[in-house]
Amino acid sequence: MNEGKNIKSLKLVARSSELKGFFRMSITKKDVEHVAMLARLFISEQEKELFTKQLGNILDHAGKISQLDTKKVKPTSHVLPIRNVLRKDEAKGSLSQKEALSNAPKEEDGFFVIPKIV
Repeated sequence: MNEGKNIKSLKLVARSSELKGFFRMSITKKDVEHVAMLARLFISEQEKELFTKQLGNILDHAGKISQLDTKKVKPTSHVLPIRNVLRKDEAKGSLSQKEALSNAPKEEDGFFVIPKIV
């Protein structure tokens, strides 16, 4: 497999080992530094240690979840049923050209006049 620049960020997910029936995904301090650099975040050594531990816990939890048997669970995009809360799109009357141009700062031949940009 050819590793490109984008694959480098995914290495932390790929490093996993079997542990007590679930995959333990690990993240290193170097991974945290790399992500912080990509996000242009300046973090202290204490924060690096804290984030390494916290992100490791999150990845461990994701590893546990990935071991669940979901064969009998139907794929869903939302937990709750979705309904359209918007009003129906109904045609209604609109402003006349004269009414639309009535508050225009400048108008010419029935069109809005705006400053030239280019």
